[in-house]
Amino acid sequence: MAVVGPTRHSRVSMSMPLMQGAAPGGGSAAAVAAAAAAAANQHHQAILHAAAAASQNTYFHTPHAALPPTHQAPAPPAGQQQPQDVQPDRPIGYGAFGVVWAVTDPRDGRRVALKKLPNVFQSLVSSKRVFRELKMLCFFKHENVLSALDILQPPHLDFFQEIYVITELLQSDLHKIIVSPQHLSADHIKVFLYQILRGLKYLHSARILHRDIKPGNLLVNSNCVLKICDFGLARVEEPDRSRHMTQEVVTQYYRAPEILMGARHYSAAVDVWSVGCIFGELLGRRILFQAQSPIQQLELITDLLGTPALDDMRHACEGARAHMLRRPQRPPSLTALYTLSAQATHEAVHLLCQMLVFDPDKRISVVDALAHPYLDEGRLRYHSCMCKCCYTTPAGLRQYTSDFEPAAPLPFDDHWEKNLKSVQQVKEEMHKFISDQLNTSRVPLCINPQSAAFKSFASSAVAHPCELPPSPRNWE
Repeated sequence: MAVVGPTRHSRVSMSMPLMQGAAPGGGSAAAVAAAAAAAANQHHQAILHAAAAASQNTYFHTPHAALPPTHQAPAPPAGQQQPQDVQPDRPIGYGAFGVVWAVTDPRDGRRVALKKLPNVFQSLVSSKRVFRELKMLCFFKHENVLSALDILQPPHLDFFQEIYVITELLQSDLHKIIVSPQHLSADHIKVFLYQILRGLKYLHSARILHRDIKPGNLLVNSNCVLKICDFGLARVEEPDRSRHMTQEVVTQYYRAPEILMGARHYSAAVDVWSVGCIFGELLGRRILFQAQSPIQQLELITDLLGTPALDDMRHACEGARAHMLRRPQRPPSLTALYTLSAQATHEAVHLLCQMLVFDPDKRISVVDALAHPYLDEGRLRYHSCMCKCCYTTPAGLRQYTSDFEPAAPLPFDDHWEKNLKSVQQVKEEMHKFISDQLNTSRVPLCINPQSAAFKSFASSAVAHPCELPPSPRNWE
């Protein structure tokens, strides 16, 4: 019996034990679910074991000194529960502007991730950027986008220097899985790619550009559920094409050609290019465009796509266009994509080629990519047994959601940024925002700066400065 879902994906063979949604010979829904869960657990323990082995030498940056004893959280009002201390446990990674630790929530014993955003108020630009990330984490409500579960109670405004955000803890990320020896089947790739695009559709519908999509920023759980994380470089899209946008974005290997060529303005298409690079990396188990410099990065791209037409470089700065026109003409060699692996089928390469288009205006959108037939089976597998938006009735029938790829109900509002003119003003508004967001139905959490675990957390975060993505070449 095949699982029957939405019309366009009905009766797709469910052959992968990891996310199996139906038994070939029939049987009860409960038996099918139990068998699928057991197979999924066995199959993915191997993935996580390999990923853990690949990440034994954990590295992270973000230095900050321990708070002095005077930095204590204010006493709660009468009748309110006393805050409990959170004890940092072990570092699990770092983002563009913060270190992440695994901790145990003392209120329920649940393992969660604690992200520290340090040195928040060094400048107006950095403080507004952190405030934006914090507001985004509280705004997100989507299965494939990481969001804030809680925020630690901030100290008094006078001692307010860093932010601590609690999020869900996922066991691995896509980078660790790609570099592990674990086999990735076509089914894995389809389900991972579907979830990346599903989460990205939600972000883009909220007018948010992530601007640092890469395998390390795609967290993966033991059941293969994927969540986009690290919004330290995210911002709201700029509708005014005359307004300049920073080029200090996107890790170089995943950076779109328009940014490499000095475009002053760009769109959500930069995220789609990054997804295309990750898609190629999933197929070939190696970085698709691995260069030593932004110039070499551009050369590797033109080796594959060919020399772009002059009209395709209309977003580039004059110096970059002149550089490209001086180089010998190169023909496209897209057939090389078929050699990535046995999973590089005609449908896979067709979708990949639509993502890796030099001209951002001709690049496929996230919505159109989700409608590509290559993702039909990934969609069915995800909604048959992995998502929370569909459910199985007591009679064993699967009830599918009416909206498989939901958009954000409202765009993310960033108008508040224009009204913040000083660091002190940002500090006051952020302190008020966090206080308003605190979950009053639970015991509030705070950091004890005198605990040995916290001192380790604070000192480890100052060992090295955070690394920004490599800067693109100045073509001027």
